[in-house]
Amino acid sequence: MRLFHCDQCGHLVFFESVHCVNCGAALAYLPDCDDVGAMAASDADSPVAAPGPLWQRITTKASPSGQRYRMCGNRDQYQACNFAIPADAPFTLCSSCRQTLVLPDLSVTGNTLRWQKLESAKRRLYYTLARLGLHPDLPDWTPHYQFLADVPDQPVMTGHANGLITINIAEADDDERVRRRVALHEPYRTLLGHLRHESGHFFWDKLVRDGGELDSFRQLFGDERESYPQALQNYYANPPGYMQWSAQHVSAYASAHPWEDWAESWAHYLHMVDVLETAASYQTGLTMGEGSPLVTMADPFIQPAPSFEDMVAQWVPVTLLLNSLNRSLGQQDAYPFALSAGALQKLRYVHDIVRRPHPADNPAGNALAQPSAA
Repeated sequence: MRLFHCDQCGHLVFFESVHCVNCGAALAYLPDCDDVGAMAASDADSPVAAPGPLWQRITTKASPSGQRYRMCGNRDQYQACNFAIPADAPFTLCSSCRQTLVLPDLSVTGNTLRWQKLESAKRRLYYTLARLGLHPDLPDWTPHYQFLADVPDQPVMTGHANGLITINIAEADDDERVRRRVALHEPYRTLLGHLRHESGHFFWDKLVRDGGELDSFRQLFGDERESYPQALQNYYANPPGYMQWSAQHVSAYASAHPWEDWAESWAHYLHMVDVLETAASYQTGLTMGEGSPLVTMADPFIQPAPSFEDMVAQWVPVTLLLNSLNRSLGQQDAYPFALSAGALQKLRYVHDIVRRPHPADNPAGNALAQPSAA
């Protein structure tokens, strides 16, 4: 995630910021111009019969001249969003919050905080997909979400089916998520990681299956037509050892089935572009030590897009620095992975698929697909 600056005072602000800590200006993320704006109340009349006051960006930098906004309806009531909506939009929720179709019961103690954490992670996913040109506002290209809680004899399984991503809200509790990570022998488990992984299943339908890439996919990842339930049953009954999966996969779970291999690789690629954008935003230059060349971080979203080789050359030193900083604070490695040649080949495949033109670039000719991957 890149850095942002307050329009009013120039102070550093962040994607999640709602107020500038330096000057107190109200802040909102403006999806229509991909920027965090400092907002001032507007006395103009609303062009639609929608609740909430109107706001205007303090500066017109990168914003349509005179554009007015309303805050997302989840901001004032729940402190669960910092996106703004164009004033003439016929809805009360922002483009990210409208993707959530089912909320947990917010009358249950703790569920509001769990939901807030999930929405925060989802907004980061929204941002990255938009920066990659995957058009999260187009109906046919928008995954939807339901955030559910376990009920007696009905555990909620996190997963994807037919364009709907389900997340068990228990994952928003740090202690429960760590318990599951340890029980499943996973090195990494986060809300954002879950969302990125499940979005990979959604975009497999769009970019691979419906994008005419099944043959190339099967050559590299294997045949996804093998029984998915049986593959998962085999995986959990006989977890693979490191030497069994590491040469060709980014994680142990990626070895369970070709769909999971893709989803894990997809999530990992989104990790890469987010971290590299952050490093580039800090104008970081890194070296591996005496005699090693200085590696300058480049924004992965610039045009023309950096090559995959350039991204990997930046990725290695920045993740080594990331882990070293964590160890200095007595924390576990933030990036507990070592990418093999086989895993890198699959990440390159994701890179190539994402960076080429796809049907969403021509919305008028894009028919609604019927996703099938679980």
